[in-house]
Amino acid sequence: MRYRTFGPSGLRVSELILGTMTFGEDWGWGAPAEECRRLFTAYAEAGGNMLDTANAYTNGSSERIVGDLLAADREGFLLATKYTLSTDGRNPNAGGNHRRNLVRSVEASLKRLRTDYIDLLWVHIWDPSTPLEETMRALDDLVRAGKVLYIGISDAPGWVVSRANTLAAWRGWSPFVALQVPYSLAQRDIERDLLPMTDALGMSVTAWGPLASGLLSGKFTRGAALPEGTTRLNTAEISERELAVAREVDAVADELGVTSAQVALAWTMHHRDSVHPVLGARRLDQLTDNLAALDLTLPEEAVTRLEAATGFELGFPIDFINQARGFVYGETADRTELRWPQRNPRA
Repeated sequence: MRYRTFGPSGLRVSELILGTMTFGEDWGWGAPAEECRRLFTAYAEAGGNMLDTANAYTNGSSERIVGDLLAADREGFLLATKYTLSTDGRNPNAGGNHRRNLVRSVEASLKRLRTDYIDLLWVHIWDPSTPLEETMRALDDLVRAGKVLYIGISDAPGWVVSRANTLAAWRGWSPFVALQVPYSLAQRDIERDLLPMTDALGMSVTAWGPLASGLLSGKFTRGAALPEGTTRLNTAEISERELAVAREVDAVADELGVTSAQVALAWTMHHRDSVHPVLGARRLDQLTDNLAALDLTLPEEAVTRLEAATGFELGFPIDFINQARGFVYGETADRTELRWPQRNPRA
């Protein structure tokens, strides 16, 4: 496992992050505590150093299990958790990004995690009803108090993240150092605005769902019986486009002599080393297979095939800007190189 500085911070984070939404059986499909310990041990032995959880995962069990796992070596690992989602559906103030929910959520998370600080606190999702100024100032207060060291944001529009970090720069508050968003060959939406934004702002990206809920692991396309606890109930819920992408992943994997999951994970890291896939395994064999993606470098021809299968288009305004080069640069358009901001490109 290699380590990269995280966004504009000096924090060193491993290439792959261990997601723990599967830690705990409260939701009926997660892993028991014993299996969670095996997952954690395998990840640690591979050199992984960041665990990603949330106060709402498995009704708090995920944080409690993570706290138990890190108790013996808290300083050896980076701990990321989230707040925003409601923890009491009857109380309108038990969710959202306002100061009250932030403070109560962090205090509760610290107790469950058995620690006195959180390395990275994520805003779990954008809350349009709370002013960004309130959220950013409240987050900065927690950083100044030492209860949170860095902050990030998940599942938010690009203009929200950009405005938040501009406010932080103006006011001397802590900025978001990273963005957490879904990213896979089956869902490339973030390439339109969110990835260019993180490149321009020097932010890191943690990619959840890099296997698209198992679609890109081969379990829906290779003919075997679906394992117990499969997230998608049947292939009828998967579109023909998704199946076509999954089959192309399978084909590339077979040609390279690796698994489909390894191809899908390697692709998410191919273009940028600022992207850290979040692994969401429920079983040790799944995690072991996922970790092997670190040893895979995809040939450019394979990358081209995989991306062609997605049928993805950037759309307006990027496609329009590219098409308008002749109007902007005149006869020199073909000899003028566009320098799109791209942080630490791999290819």
